[in-house]
Amino acid sequence: MNNFDKIQAREAGLHKKLSAKQMAMIAIGGAIGTGLFMGSKFAISFAGPAVILSYAIGGLIAFALMACLAEMTVQHPTSGSFGAYAEHYISPLAGFLVRYSYWACIVLAVGTEITAVADYMKMWFPDLPAWIWIVFFSGTLLAVNAYSVKAFGLVEYWFSTIKIFAIIVFILLAIGILTQNTQQSHHVVNNLTGHGGFFPNGFSGVWIGVIISIFSYLSIEMIAVAAGEASNPEKAVKYAFKSTALRLILFYLLSLSLIVALVPWTELIGKDASSPFVTVMKIVGIPYADSILNFIVIVAALSAMNSMLYISTRMLFSLSRAGDAPQIFGKIRPNGVPINALFLSAMGIAVASVVYTINPESAFPIMIALSMFGALFTWGSIFVTHICFRRHIAKNGIGLKYRIPASQFISLFGLFSILSITLTTWFTAEFKSTLQFGIPFIVLLIVFYMLKRSSAKLDLRTNTEASE
Repeated sequence: MNNFDKIQAREAGLHKKLSAKQMAMIAIGGAIGTGLFMGSKFAISFAGPAVILSYAIGGLIAFALMACLAEMTVQHPTSGSFGAYAEHYISPLAGFLVRYSYWACIVLAVGTEITAVADYMKMWFPDLPAWIWIVFFSGTLLAVNAYSVKAFGLVEYWFSTIKIFAIIVFILLAIGILTQNTQQSHHVVNNLTGHGGFFPNGFSGVWIGVIISIFSYLSIEMIAVAAGEASNPEKAVKYAFKSTALRLILFYLLSLSLIVALVPWTELIGKDASSPFVTVMKIVGIPYADSILNFIVIVAALSAMNSMLYISTRMLFSLSRAGDAPQIFGKIRPNGVPINALFLSAMGIAVASVVYTINPESAFPIMIALSMFGALFTWGSIFVTHICFRRHIAKNGIGLKYRIPASQFISLFGLFSILSITLTTWFTAEFKSTLQFGIPFIVLLIVFYMLKRSSAKLDLRTNTEASE
């Protein structure tokens, strides 16, 4: 048994109940959520109509990530996923840092989703306090995740189906509006260029939009984690990679292009504006369309939250089985759910509730900034791991089960992009807290790891001396 076989063996016990179609929908469920429906408003405020370029650049980076993960995941399907790959191909410390950074990132991202839901519900119930919706929806999704992985997969499949159907309808409706009369082309040109130009804040605004786009695409990597519970991992990952990457980039780019073409970008970012999708429907005056779309964006946020609860639970489970978190979080109920890991991973909801109560107007961007470091660190680590993975494969003459053309160059492109984006956050007021939070967090994790390692060595020495 080689080292990676040992990693897979220690993470055994989860039920393999997810189909290839459910895997694809899980990835879409995580990535088509608040980042698209609400985060796009934040991105538009920086980039204006050029938000299309922001999400195109982010989409290329996301596609690169999927390519690297597809090769590694088909080779080694396990719930520890990129955390386990970093441990095996870089070092145990790297695996420790990736798992904890990603877990913290997703836990906080869960908070952004429930924060968004509370915001969306104001449209219908402006007088009810936000905590009611936070408690109700959080309790419901925790129950779904606690029941079984099959229940989670089924709920996520239908959540994602509703989202995809709604986005397709929105795209068709928007195209219909744009083509219904000959005068519309003049309005489109004016919307794209007449309010400060296509680049109202220059390329710097576009690049800041890329930061937000990365947060929007966050969770496509959960395909790799879910592979550990897939009934046919190799088939599921290949199918999910091909379908998810193209769908995500298509949905994001086409829908955002139509939004900024239909409505002046300055009207999409006002204080009273909610999701750009809902704002567009209000402005064009389609009866009840704003309420229907508000329902859809709530479903989207709940779907993303559902996926993130699942994924953060599995990452904490992997940490526990690796001996890097208390053993209680590695225990599995008879239904295949690591229930203790699930409840601890739900603490992002509590963090979001506190942030929302203290500063409801800035809650969403604050939660994005805090979770962004974990996202950037994890994606960067995946690219580094893939570089080490390919070197190991070439050095040892191991055959790849799934090969992506030019993947070595793809991983270098992805790594350079992530490093550039991470550096940019320091010079951006809205994201300065990303590194201010992230660097001390990584330092604390390294200190904790060293102390844990020293303690383990001391215990081993003590036991050896006692046995002699």
